[in-house]
Amino acid sequence: MPQPKKRAARKLLSQHAWITLEGGFAARHCLVQDISASGARITMDDDASQLPGVIRMAFARDARTGRSCQVVWRRGKSAGVRFL
Repeated sequence: MPQPKKRAARKLLSQHAWITLEGGFAARHCLVQDISASGARITMDDDASQLPGVIRMAFARDARTGRSCQVVWRRGKSAGVRFL
């Protein structure tokens, strides 16, 4: 029987960050609520249901930094992302 997948330990963060959409230059503000080695939970000012499947998240406003993320769930103004 296969072992159940163990989720990576999450660390509460509450740190400001910016997301950019694929090919986009405008950075949108978000708050990283918690983070792990594999992903994060973010809260935005806008409805998260409008996020595309892939975004870039950075702790600096510079769009050249950060990590590509896959949006794996959306609820209200919150979303969960998995680092690619």
